[in-house]
Amino acid sequence: MWKQIISKLPRKSQKPDQDSSRNPNSGSNKPGLGRDSASNPAAKRASAAVFPASVIAGIEPLLAFKDVPSSERMNLFISKLSLCCVVFDFTDPAKDIQEKELKRATLLELLEFVSENPPKFSEPAILASCKMCSINLFRVFPPSSRSRTISSGENDNDDEPTFDPAWSHLQIVYDFLVKFVTSSSLEAKVAKKHVNHAFILKIIDLFDSEDPRERDCLKAILHRIYGKFMVHRPFIRKSVSNVFYRFVFEVDKHNGIAELLEIFGSVITGFALPLKEEHKIFLWKALIPLHKPKSLGVYFQQLSYCVTQFIEKDPKLAGSVIMGLLKYWPITNSQKEVMFLSEIEEILEVISMTEFQKIMVPLFCRLRHCINSYHFQVAERALFFWNNDQILKLVAHNRQVILPLVFPALEINAQKHWNHSVLNLTLNVKKMLTEMDEALILACISNYREEQEKLSTAVEKRKEVWEHLENAARLQPIAGNIAVLVTN
Repeated sequence: MWKQIISKLPRKSQKPDQDSSRNPNSGSNKPGLGRDSASNPAAKRASAAVFPASVIAGIEPLLAFKDVPSSERMNLFISKLSLCCVVFDFTDPAKDIQEKELKRATLLELLEFVSENPPKFSEPAILASCKMCSINLFRVFPPSSRSRTISSGENDNDDEPTFDPAWSHLQIVYDFLVKFVTSSSLEAKVAKKHVNHAFILKIIDLFDSEDPRERDCLKAILHRIYGKFMVHRPFIRKSVSNVFYRFVFEVDKHNGIAELLEIFGSVITGFALPLKEEHKIFLWKALIPLHKPKSLGVYFQQLSYCVTQFIEKDPKLAGSVIMGLLKYWPITNSQKEVMFLSEIEEILEVISMTEFQKIMVPLFCRLRHCINSYHFQVAERALFFWNNDQILKLVAHNRQVILPLVFPALEINAQKHWNHSVLNLTLNVKKMLTEMDEALILACISNYREEQEKLSTAVEKRKEVWEHLENAARLQPIAGNIAVLVTN
């Protein structure tokens, strides 16, 4: 393969000894290059195949940065970047071993260079850096070619993740990109032309990678791009919102939701007050619907943190958030119900009295069903609300409305719930409410008994009606085998 590539490349007219005289010790201390790699014929063949030295004014990419004058280091930097623009097949470990090691050593040199406060990056250097990263990360290893495990319709938490065989190179490229973006030598006003919307979109697309190491690197990169390039912030927010919309309403599959939410957790803390309408729309139309998928447990912690940050920024949002959770309440998924209850308890700890009064009736109607849940964890979690001092204060202030709503559920539990722990918790809550307002509880008991008597009476009447119909039917003559056509 390399011979075919070499035959198509432009030939360098310099004599071989000129290169060795310019670089007698090049690469002697670099990992993976071997001893005196510049004079090594195999290394020169690999270098020539990967990058023809005649392209950049005679700068040989195998030279070490310390071996060239400061004025030439940026050109050498570009040469080394071009050297790393050739990608290899890592599915076969025995293929192109020497060339892979040469590229890896060069990537390490580039990483070291950008980490050591280099001079200001020129626009050609920025272009070459973005090109090298794009070729290695976007074109050759697109996320569509990797398997995906996390879906909202399947429980794949026990599956082993798939690790990319090219990670020995990819990791260095990602580390390079992080250092490059955060370097003080990179001016945002110059770099924004190349770290553009297309580049950022491809970064966001890569979050669907199954490799968790890659997603961690991408999280660091996107966060730093967001911090450095203020001009791109609205675009990043919009693009990530689109990923969330697609995940919830279309594909139901994405591996990087937790990482994207983790980035936004810190982004939300930086929002200025009062919150822009754009940010509120992101909460209502992106974050709240993310409670819908069955795979909520994979990213629940990050999602809950984002929602809490919004409410801390603007406490008036608490009521609308709780109504949104009630809208997506998981009727048939008990594990998700426990998560919802945990999140609502956190919100109730910071909600204002005014906002609480707006949502207390639908909220406690839902809690009433949770208290009577046959899944003991759901019932326990709902009963634990009464151990929270802040929630107890809210209830006490609005007990005339709330206690009549929840007391029947407590009575039903006390009479016939199968779980002993739930039964004990129910009795404790009843005692607590009785101490809060004994007269109101006695009225609730009286109303409950009246309702039960009415229900019993209705059941008896229904039973009598059915018995009357059955008796009347027995008195009718049997029609034999005659078929009767009944029409409306």
